[in-house]
Amino acid sequence: MGRRRGVMSEKFKYELAKELGFYDTVKEEGWGAIRARDAGNMVKRAIEIAEEQLARYDQNKV
Repeated sequence: MGRRRGVMSEKFKYELAKELGFYDTVKEEGWGAIRARDAGNMVKRAIEIAEEQLARYDQNKV
């Protein structure tokens, strides 16, 4: 089975890393160097942002 293509853009991932405070680790050592907790927090934050955008879209749609 092939590797799944990422859903998040690289730019968005770097923005999240900056926001969550582990950008320097990613910049110096790559994505493989972040802790599992940091990766989980990044996914959690991406979901929160998507939900916020969806809620705004739904409000404007009405």
